[in-house]
Amino acid sequence: MSDHAFDRAIALSAQPDGSFLGRTSPDYGNMVGPYGGITAAQALNAVLLHPERQGEPVAYTVNYAAPVADGAFTLHARPARTNRSTQHWVIEMLQDSQTVLTATAFTALRRETWSAAEHTLPDVPAPADVALPKDGPRVEWVRRYEMRFVQGGLPAAWDEREETLSRTQLWVRDNPPRPLDFASLTALSDVFFPRIWRRRASRVPVGTVSMTVYFHADAAHLAATGTGYLLAQAQAQAFRKGYFDQTAQLWNEAGELVVATHQVVYYKG
Repeated sequence: MSDHAFDRAIALSAQPDGSFLGRTSPDYGNMVGPYGGITAAQALNAVLLHPERQGEPVAYTVNYAAPVADGAFTLHARPARTNRSTQHWVIEMLQDSQTVLTATAFTALRRETWSAAEHTLPDVPAPADVALPKDGPRVEWVRRYEMRFVQGGLPAAWDEREETLSRTQLWVRDNPPRPLDFASLTALSDVFFPRIWRRRASRVPVGTVSMTVYFHADAAHLAATGTGYLLAQAQAQAFRKGYFDQTAQLWNEAGELVVATHQVVYYKG
């Protein structure tokens, strides 16, 4: 196993009953509990390591049913249906015999077909031309990523000033750099600070309820991306009655869309 903090964090031990045992990682600690992206990656890893898996992830939905406490957890992953070229997975994470996360995954054997892209890489400066931020939230998981904000970083002042747009664009990669794979791409899909913080400049309590990741890259594309940067872009659609949703896209430096993702977030205030 690699000694990279990410690989240590997603490491799982297979159990005799077919489940996997894992632990939260202090390297990816958030304000309360672990960073949601690492939890999603841990759960997906139970599919990636499963001896019955066929194909590569195409779609993955995570539902955060309860806060994940620091410590051990058990993951159950099972193929609910296997077809000739596709598989549908059901995943559950438990702590103290209580469900804290449910998820579904769709894996498939990809074939070469006609392809096209409609959501293309925005016209932004290259990563080397975007300065690193001087500071950021004092939570551990942020230190695990190199973030270069093109636009839409954290507010300069938490003065509740409202902006008209919640969009964020940043170049991002693991810190230290690590070759991209499906697990790390899953974690990177949740790298954005809450959209309501950007829109209102107010640190209201928030929590992701559900996140779906659509993988538009296969393993070969991820290998070609290597340790390069991804341009990550996110924007909310609406904030209403305690919930907002956001869509996000991640492109590699070659301009290939590798992920589209959507999530629903609870907020208070």
